[in-house]
Amino acid sequence: MILSHKTLDLYNKRLFEKAVIKPPFNKPNPMPNEACFLYVIEGEYDAVSETKKLRIKVGESVLMKCGNFVSKMLPDKKEGTYEAIAVHFYPDILKKAYGTTLPSFLKKYTVTERSNMVRLEALVLIKKYIDSILFYFENPSMVNEDILVLKLKEIILLLLQTDNSKKIREILSNLFIENSFSFNEIIEAHIFSSGVNISDLAMLTNTSLSSFKRKFKKIYNDSPNNYIRNKRLNRAADLLLISELSISNIAYDCGFNDIAHFSKSFKQKFSISPSIYKLNQKHKMLNE
Repeated sequence: MILSHKTLDLYNKRLFEKAVIKPPFNKPNPMPNEACFLYVIEGEYDAVSETKKLRIKVGESVLMKCGNFVSKMLPDKKEGTYEAIAVHFYPDILKKAYGTTLPSFLKKYTVTERSNMVRLEALVLIKKYIDSILFYFENPSMVNEDILVLKLKEIILLLLQTDNSKKIREILSNLFIENSFSFNEIIEAHIFSSGVNISDLAMLTNTSLSSFKRKFKKIYNDSPNNYIRNKRLNRAADLLLISELSISNIAYDCGFNDIAHFSKSFKQKFSISPSIYKLNQKHKMLNE
């Protein structure tokens, strides 16, 4: 449920956006010709791209270039709400903002990896910047075109001063060049991503749910749910033998959000509970 939603627009496009949401709230977020910087004020945010899933907590932020994303908002533990500020980047607005002097971040830059988003830790400078944006949301009569352009340029300069400046520069230099990932790459990247469901994968692969299932069956000779569940259970079984992590942590690392569901699925596949499986294997190793 969206509790409140405000925007500061430039050239008839949303440039700054403030949202307060009552989670859980999931939505597809395709950005074919747009990039976005998002800062979390309350709650948590899962940014899911074609090949990554990042958890963004209070005070942290994420820079996302154009591409396919799924946004998952999670509640604040005390208030039960999610609040964030987003800054949207459009090629035409950036060109107008910088005029004929093309900034270095928009020029060709050597890319070492096909990264389409990067997380930034909590930083005082970014927090001060967000406070200034909140001021304009509270005082919209003081906003004009020059201020919006100035604030747009300011966040770019601040991002380039962070510890992740190299990755940020790579993303900024290719801000509106969408990465191309194969169907298999997207599937394999999210096999163990907790909270990423079949509908999310369909969106990330640019297919309808029915088309996704047909294509998946053709490539993997199995249904998506069955294939992914078996992959996760097999990995969990391996980790139970070699890892000192708790069973609940292993379940989460393998993509299961619910420990009861994990235990039930594990027992169905291996005819034994995870705890007994781990105990039996330890005894077996000691007796060898």
